[in-house]
Amino acid sequence: MTKKLVLCDCLGSQTIDADAIATATGLGCSKPFTHACGAQIAEVAQHLAEDGVMIACQQEAPLFRELAEEVEAPEPRFVDLRDRAGWSDEAADAGPKMAALAAEAMLTHPPERTRDVISNGACLIIGSGDVAQQAARDLAGILAVTLLTPAPFDTAPGMAFDVVCGTLRRTTGSLGRFDIRIDGFRQIIAGGRGAADWTPPQDGALSSCDVILDLSGDTAIFPAPEKRDGYLRADPGSQSAVAKAVLDASQMIGTFEKPLYVRLEEPLCAHSRAEQPACSKCLNICPTGAITSAGEHVAIDPMICAGCGACASLCPSGAITYDAPPVATLFARLNTLAGTYRKAGGTAPRLLVHDDDFGAEMISLAARYGRGLPADVIPLSVSALASFGHAEMLAAVACGFAQVSVLLAPRSEGAVLEQEQSLANAIAGQESIALLDISDPDALSDALYTDAQSDAVQEPILPLGSRRQVTRLAAKALQPEAEVIALPDAAPYGAILVDQDACTLCLSCVSLCPAGALGDNPDKPQLRFQEDACLQCGLCSNICPEDAITLTPQLNLTDAAFTQVVMHEEEPCACIECGALFGSKSTVERIKEKLAGKHAMFANPDTIRMIEMCDNCRIQAQYHSQNNPFAGGERPAVRTTDDYLSKRRDH
Repeated sequence: MTKKLVLCDCLGSQTIDADAIATATGLGCSKPFTHACGAQIAEVAQHLAEDGVMIACQQEAPLFRELAEEVEAPEPRFVDLRDRAGWSDEAADAGPKMAALAAEAMLTHPPERTRDVISNGACLIIGSGDVAQQAARDLAGILAVTLLTPAPFDTAPGMAFDVVCGTLRRTTGSLGRFDIRIDGFRQIIAGGRGAADWTPPQDGALSSCDVILDLSGDTAIFPAPEKRDGYLRADPGSQSAVAKAVLDASQMIGTFEKPLYVRLEEPLCAHSRAEQPACSKCLNICPTGAITSAGEHVAIDPMICAGCGACASLCPSGAITYDAPPVATLFARLNTLAGTYRKAGGTAPRLLVHDDDFGAEMISLAARYGRGLPADVIPLSVSALASFGHAEMLAAVACGFAQVSVLLAPRSEGAVLEQEQSLANAIAGQESIALLDISDPDALSDALYTDAQSDAVQEPILPLGSRRQVTRLAAKALQPEAEVIALPDAAPYGAILVDQDACTLCLSCVSLCPAGALGDNPDKPQLRFQEDACLQCGLCSNICPEDAITLTPQLNLTDAAFTQVVMHEEEPCACIECGALFGSKSTVERIKEKLAGKHAMFANPDTIRMIEMCDNCRIQAQYHSQNNPFAGGERPAVRTTDDYLSKRRDH
């Protein structure tokens, strides 16, 4: 548990109000050092001996870790107050933001789930010419290298690496478990004088490897190649790119930890039912192809998943959730940042969401060489931008942020974020969420300084629960007077419209609804619907044989969304024999209309009457009717022992 914050004004380049930070966070703050990583490092060492120390310097974290090891102290935690707050044109007003950032850094995150990946160093190099051969020679002393060339070339046996010829037809897997298929496969024949001979070509050669270095210059083997672990690709015409790829490949031997980015709850998945298609949002958006169909649910290959988080943002049922870290941790960070900012005297903070790499560097450059961030803009670093979906955007606004800006990175899933931004703004009823596609640090500062100021929500929420629950809670806080909010197409919230003239109450939609939004009444022919549970997956409209169901994207904020509403009902049919209710009257009449006098089995009045009977009475009528197909002959008399003995001659 963090108890003390060690502060430093970095050679007088920033102003720190230690008392204000201590009051808002409850931390014990040291006096602000001036050169904590240099002239005053001995005094910092004394603080490190205490328990629960956090140092307000991210830049020199490696130095302070070494210092803690030297003095045999626990490893401290770190928070960056300089680049994100102190170095700014509005540094004098950055006290509340510093307190908020310090409070957020105090939060404890759950441990990351990982899986071990073992690479034995079997490397396949794809390419031709001197570049590929030189790369093979460079790696041959470190990895077990095989060079795959498209055509034979003059060479001699005895090289430090293997050479094969052929065309790569299929490749699956990731680091440590690539499976490959090669057509036109040829190997060098060892022995003989002069240039080596090659075996005849054969199709369908199967093999495996741990690492693939693609120097062919052709189209990448995998979608989103930069996100496939173990697959390295470089332009053979660029010496620096090839050198970097060779260096990276040389490090890919040993045991590695692969983060498990998402969780999948298969019973919640609304992918399909009874071989009828429904939701495929995650399948359509996954850039690496890690998600595949597995019957009624999807399957996720954790070794291929790159953790972009897009599937978790788009999943309507919550079957897929981002887990690095879990969404509850992100909600807690939002609540802590906004709450501490207000507690420290701030009123309407703005949130800048960015990724750990590109966004953090942009902020650092803007602070060191430019205007930095405004005093009311609080940065929030996330590991995957696409995981910050509409629920997280709305939670931020409802927690007390006046505006939320998402800084796009060069390889962000922009289409997902645009869709989620549009949905979030529709639910919020205002343009409070914006996307910033900026790659210049100065332009980023200018955009944030010129943004129009807006008011924050007066009664912030406490974001607890699932993403759907937090979305509804945020919507009620942001639009307290609204009852039903119209949403854009493909929104995961909504109702259904039932064409009562077309609906026959076959209830196939009820039996297949993956969320239980559709229900029936066992005592009466009814189709019921609970809007809060509807995922808008489309399965009901796909399965309906009469095309009587259409989807209506909307968010119903009234309590009626939690109750079952009768969408269609009909008068039940009473059995003409016993009076028991079965089916609907319109369905029975429709069947009579289609069969009476038009089918050989219903050519007389007695058989037509059976259509209007319940199951029991129909069986009874059938059994006692003339020419009963179930009837047999008269039962033979029972034979006894006396009957058999009377026929014996000796008796």
